[in-house]
Amino acid sequence: MSGDGRASEGGEEEVRGARRIPGPRGVVDDLDLESVPRPLLPPPGPAAPDEAVPEQSAAEPPGPAAPERAGPEPSGPEDSGPEDAGPRDPGPEDAGPEQADPEDAGPAQAGPEQLAPHPFAPHPATPDQATPEPLMTSAPGTGLSHRVLQALLGAWALSACSAEETAAVEDHLTECAPCADEALRLRDAVGLLHTDGSLDLDPTLRSRVMDGCLGRRPARIPVPEHAAPYDAETARLDALLRDIGDSEWHAPVRLRWFEEEREVSRRTTVAGVIGHLTAVDGLLSAALGLDDPLGRGETPQDPIERTERYWSAAQRPPTRTVREPWRAQSHELIRTASFAGRNVAEASVSYGAFALPLQDALLDRAFECWVHGGDIADAVDYPYQAPAAAHLHRMIDLAARLLPAAVAGRRRAGLAGPAKELVTAGAPGRSVHLEIEGHGGGDWFIALDSPAALGSPERAVAQVALDGVEFCRLAAGHISPVEAAAGQEGDREAIRDVLFATASLSRL
Repeated sequence: MSGDGRASEGGEEEVRGARRIPGPRGVVDDLDLESVPRPLLPPPGPAAPDEAVPEQSAAEPPGPAAPERAGPEPSGPEDSGPEDAGPRDPGPEDAGPEQADPEDAGPAQAGPEQLAPHPFAPHPATPDQATPEPLMTSAPGTGLSHRVLQALLGAWALSACSAEETAAVEDHLTECAPCADEALRLRDAVGLLHTDGSLDLDPTLRSRVMDGCLGRRPARIPVPEHAAPYDAETARLDALLRDIGDSEWHAPVRLRWFEEEREVSRRTTVAGVIGHLTAVDGLLSAALGLDDPLGRGETPQDPIERTERYWSAAQRPPTRTVREPWRAQSHELIRTASFAGRNVAEASVSYGAFALPLQDALLDRAFECWVHGGDIADAVDYPYQAPAAAHLHRMIDLAARLLPAAVAGRRRAGLAGPAKELVTAGAPGRSVHLEIEGHGGGDWFIALDSPAALGSPERAVAQVALDGVEFCRLAAGHISPVEAAAGQEGDREAIRDVLFATASLSRL
């Protein structure tokens, strides 16, 4: 300024163009980022001519670049006081053109309605600047974002989505490869949860699991081969008993078998059937030196008499409490037979009217366990399959080996035709070719004239074809001999004797 108080020539221009020293800036950790105004963007559309950004005059020398500032610069020398040292929010009085710095001027002057927006408000885009794609896009025509559709994949795989959601997800899967891959994996997983098979366990499951385990680590005391069918069938029946309810233990069961030429039956309950199995299995327990479920002292050997005594000894109708003693007894039988091995395989087990070696008695008990397991399953409407093919084959083989003696017994009782060709023991005699088809099948030749004769294909006088399961049902007394044969050829009298002898093997 001059002494007369007027500004010297060019002084005002020099002051206006000079760079101002910014106020002290705060430490980064002290900044309140929410209070920092966001930059204003112009509304869409071309800028007016009078709003163009003024270019720097060529006569003005470019000044040094201003340091980066944490907040807006003060608008004038009077705003750099101590109270304005830090950043502050602009007020309406800071928006006037007389306080705006030409170097900080934007493309357009901000009015009162163009103050700093909310920090999370969307920014309008300029004509030459494309709007950035949002992080969560919506599927076309659905209004659902990618993240929402991704969250619906699990419900879609389970078919739990509404019709609109299902359509939206499936439209999205045609455009999004990661979601499509995830959907395929979820659908495969859902397929493992829904099984249309039987509720019963696969009969071969236990043997396959045991084979896999024993292949890695052989058992020190393996279950002998002749005890394996009994082990498997008791386990299957126990699985059925675990699944039924308390009331189903009193479901009526009719036990059927053949005596001479007629079918007989006995009515009991599910718990009564398990009591019958416990009583007859006690014959094997006594042969191995274990406790007899009928107690100490003189006990009958006939299966029917043992069953009647066991039922009459019960103070009340049997309930599910019979399951644990029966299962413990079967475990003890298998354990004892496994430890004894071949030493007890030929031990005699008396059934009263006849006797069997222990290895055949275990097959007999496995057969009866399967048959009565089917009776229980029918009573409670539960699926129950036949034994494994290898085990069923051994059961059929036992019945075929018992048939010559059964035919001779019926002949002595006058229920079968007379012997036609007697031969010495071990010599081939007249035979019936028993052809078992399907599950557990094979070929057996049944000697007709003497239990000591040898069945021979060269001396076969007849042939009978039966399904494996049907043959076992005939041996259990569940179907009549007239209904059993699927195919017959040859001597009709010999065929009849063999079929009725098979039915006579059944008992309670």
